[in-house]
Amino acid sequence: MQQSVYPIVLAGGQGTRLWPLSRQSHPKQFISLVDESSLLQNTLERLFRSRVECAPPIVVCHEDYRFIVAQQLKDTGGSSATILLEPESKNTAPSVALGALAAQSQASKDENPVLLVLPADHAIEDEAVFAAALSKAIDLARKDESLLITLGVKPTSPSTDYGYIQRGEAMAEDAFQAKCFIEKPNVERAKSLLAAGDYFWNSGVFVFSSRGYLAALARHAPSVHEAVQASWQSVRHDEDFVRLEGETFCQSPKISIDYAVMEVADNVAMVVLDTGWSDLGSWSALSSFQQPDAEGNYKHGDVILHNTSNSYVRASSHLVAVLGVSDLVVVDTPDALLIANKHAVDDVRIVLDKLARSERQEHKINRMVYKPWGNYNCLDAGEGYLVKHIVVDPGQSLSLQSHRHRAEHWVVLKGTARVTCNDKTYSVQQNESSFIPLGAKHRLENLGRTPLEIIEVQSGAHISEDDVIRYQDIYGR
Repeated sequence: MQQSVYPIVLAGGQGTRLWPLSRQSHPKQFISLVDESSLLQNTLERLFRSRVECAPPIVVCHEDYRFIVAQQLKDTGGSSATILLEPESKNTAPSVALGALAAQSQASKDENPVLLVLPADHAIEDEAVFAAALSKAIDLARKDESLLITLGVKPTSPSTDYGYIQRGEAMAEDAFQAKCFIEKPNVERAKSLLAAGDYFWNSGVFVFSSRGYLAALARHAPSVHEAVQASWQSVRHDEDFVRLEGETFCQSPKISIDYAVMEVADNVAMVVLDTGWSDLGSWSALSSFQQPDAEGNYKHGDVILHNTSNSYVRASSHLVAVLGVSDLVVVDTPDALLIANKHAVDDVRIVLDKLARSERQEHKINRMVYKPWGNYNCLDAGEGYLVKHIVVDPGQSLSLQSHRHRAEHWVVLKGTARVTCNDKTYSVQQNESSFIPLGAKHRLENLGRTPLEIIEVQSGAHISEDDVIRYQDIYGR
């Protein structure tokens, strides 16, 4: 019997180097960076187009991202996927182990399924070449269930953004034993690796059997294996999600699959991926992957450039004009602006460290906040007030709640709101408003087929997202 293939999509990263667009509450895998779809959606769509015969994907993410993932899967037509929630981010070695256990639980009895591990935030130029490499790796994994396979990207530059893999003896066409792994090198070392001709970028795409990976994890990182196995014993299904026992899982060390297994195992193979590829891990990586104009510029949004070259300029909310400069990255968002030399963008981590030390929130959240029922955008705030633009998706509902310190005034811009305020329930049409007194039990619902848009004005002595008492919530918060 041919082993089934289970895609394990890793969607738990935080993408901090793409600040201020990517933030802890809404990281890069959920953002549209290269086209109209998010990177997670691109990953799933690319897998579908590859025509690799496989089971529905298993998406592993932190529980904070569960509603974003569920909505993006729904929008992509991937509602049959399993969403596996981590109570705490522990890097990729435990995440892949969870995916392996989930695949075993879904496969037929005594089957040793093949895992296709895909990061949710990559861009790939030639999808046909990618599909061929996946098929070759899957065939190798089926022939040798102990083999651990990674895709090595043929390098096109002496990049310092990626780790490298040295190829060893040939196993088949474009398939080799992996001789050694090298962490991200400095520029001089990267140049020598490129010149050597037998080093490849480490893509972070892996193929192996479920039992093969779990056995290697037990051998090389037993504490990770034990914690994940123990937490899986109390797994439970919660509507669209699969949850773990948090305390046990959190005992796992935080470690990548490369450090835990791939760099220390002696049965690792590499299949060559010879096409344009990027993990979009930084603004320089993103700008180098996308097609520039005649002056070497890339622009997104409402941007005007004059006498500007070799620059990446992205506008999110208003006009950005850039004049007489070169080699810049300019990223504008409603509440933060990044201006950096292209060669210094990795220093964005220094900004994030300063924000964290000063207890500011711009490294964690942005003005657009995504909720299971829709989203809201903070428009203005001051002493004793906050103004939001709220969008409630069709058929969705906010929780029945009250506030100790604030009242709210809602003005409907589009759609029809169903409002509950204490013992009354009524409709509020476009251009009408409703007042929610301090302490009132209230709920906002959209029973229509189009998004409901409102302006909410909060007023009170203390304005905080923590000032919520929930009585009923269809999302189990």
